Amino acid sequence: MRHESTARQLRLATELRRLREAAGLNARQAAALLGVSPAQITHIESALAGVSEKRLRRLASHYACTDEEFIDALAAMATDRTRGWWEEYRGQLPTSFLDLSELEHHARFLRHVAILYVPGLLQTEDYSRAVFSSRLPELTGDELELRIQHRKARQKFTIPYEAVIHEAALRIRVSDRAISRAQLTQLLELSEADHITVRVIPFDLDGFAMASGTMTYVGGPLPKLDTVVRDALHGSAFIDSEAQLNTYRTSFRKVEAASLEPERSRDFIHKLAKEL
Repeated sequence: MRHESTARQLRLATELRRLREAAGLNARQAAALLGVSPAQITHIESALAGVSEKRLRRLASHYACTDEEFIDALAAMATDRTRGWWEEYRGQLPTSFLDLSELEHHARFLRHVAILYVPGLLQTEDYSRAVFSSRLPELTGDELELRIQHRKARQKFTIPYEAVIHEAALRIRVSDRAISRAQLTQLLELSEADHITVRVIPFDLDGFAMASGTMTYVGGPLPKLDTVVRDALHGSAFIDSEAQLNTYRTSFRKVEAASLEPERSRDFIHKLAKEL
């Protein structure tokens, strides 16, 4: 039995529970169909125990799930034995840091809405250092360096990434002018990459009432396996219910529609950099 489950393992467990509930079965009934104890179903649905591909497909059959693409995606999650680069930080960083790295590793695409800070995946090392140094309670020197190195490793992504950044995040100086200028310069350079799109929401925009909408939208193998990540007081919160996902999809489309086109966004960032 697992001592600690990752967010990916918890997501698989959640999806299996949702399938059972949609079939109108309780854990005892599902266990009887599978020929196991109710405790085993409970452990699987709590991510305390894994599930084989054969058993997962039997469960899906008993639950009358006919979405083969979805079942295949769940089977891939169940049989994945990846030990990613983030595992070297296990026991050194909060689990939410590792879960986020694993989520990004398996993502098909990433979308980010940033209001107060430049997104972590686009930050310079000095900018990251300033942000992490402002956290309370204060981090030790070793804790700070671990977070910076982990963030730098996350930045080696190659999947499509779209960041919509409010002008406030571009203007707020987390440190001094030189670090702010270097950050804007890096944003301009990164925005030229084929897989990165940067859009800006200027202050001079009427009717923008979504200033608290910071989020990361992570594309899964199927839309129903997407995830939204929101910053919480003690780490990241992972949101995956279909109703909430639909809300955040709509929210991102509205924020994206309100932002400047990529070319105009680059001109905007260039102008801000010249002002510093």
